[in-house]
Amino acid sequence: MTEPASFIEVDDSPEALLAAFCEREWCDGLPIVPPTEERVRAMLGEAPADRSLGAMPPLWRQATLEKLAVNAVMAGCEPAYFPVVVAAVEAMLEPPFNLYGVQATTHPVAPLLIVHGPIARELGVHAGSGCFGPGFRANATIGRAIRLILMNVGGAWPGRHDMATQGSPAKFAYCIAEREDASPWGPLHAGANVVTVFGGEAPHNVNDHVSTTAAGILATVADTAVSLGSNVGWYFSQSQLLIVLGPEHAATIAADGFTRSDIQRYLFEHARLPLRTLKLGGMWGIQDWPRWMMAVTDDDALLPQVPSPDDVFVIVAGGPGKHSAVVPNCTFSRAVSRPIPPL
Repeated sequence: MTEPASFIEVDDSPEALLAAFCEREWCDGLPIVPPTEERVRAMLGEAPADRSLGAMPPLWRQATLEKLAVNAVMAGCEPAYFPVVVAAVEAMLEPPFNLYGVQATTHPVAPLLIVHGPIARELGVHAGSGCFGPGFRANATIGRAIRLILMNVGGAWPGRHDMATQGSPAKFAYCIAEREDASPWGPLHAGANVVTVFGGEAPHNVNDHVSTTAAGILATVADTAVSLGSNVGWYFSQSQLLIVLGPEHAATIAADGFTRSDIQRYLFEHARLPLRTLKLGGMWGIQDWPRWMMAVTDDDALLPQVPSPDDVFVIVAGGPGKHSAVVPNCTFSRAVSRPIPPL
């Protein structure tokens, strides 16, 4: 077993507690639940406190279950949420996710958690109206627990190891579920309790109240997904896109007979900018631009944003309204999924 963590004593008023944790740079600036020994033990359940999931960058501290539990308590998680937190950390520590890059970059990337399967409903991870926003304890606290872990265990503090130029509201909490009941194509992981971590920007709104066809809606989605300012496209070997279709858009697209694979293929082929536009600015000419793309000379050539249709992820989430969302990734991180086992 590891040695017991040191304890501090503070006045039990919420104001004093928050001041003490902010002074020590142990929280995100929002009020916390005191991580007492009793609460941390309850969060851990039967899980071994000293079990480490690995070293977490950028400071490479060991991500023990006890440390994760402390931060989950602080974030306001119910103990039932803890397996999701653990599985998400395991996924982020997988090499393809490139957590060091996600933690230390100037890009405003944040790990988005997508909870799949029956456990999302059991825990109340919200997938309906306003799913990216406030009002839902499981979404808010699971997402916040991940951020506190990234700061307190990984050591990525704004302006110190986390070098995001402006940051993002997604860095407070970023967690949703799939709207399985409204998806014409079913969930990404049918019947399985899984969490996916996707290193993404905050959602980019897709507003289309007019289109009545799949092609019309997907053309709007494709146009939203491309811009000179986006990372996607210049680090072609790793770029990915997450498309979060609102239920109404999803129903219209499915009514035209489009499968999930059809959507992926359409966006792979249409979410592109011509070379002449790419040359105007943005990331053109950066050292990581793929050599084969640098060799293209036709200014009218439409260059892809992602390596293949499989790098376009499509889920359904949200409530009524003709809106969807595009979540570009930071281009140096790959989405990783992990099962959520009982601890």
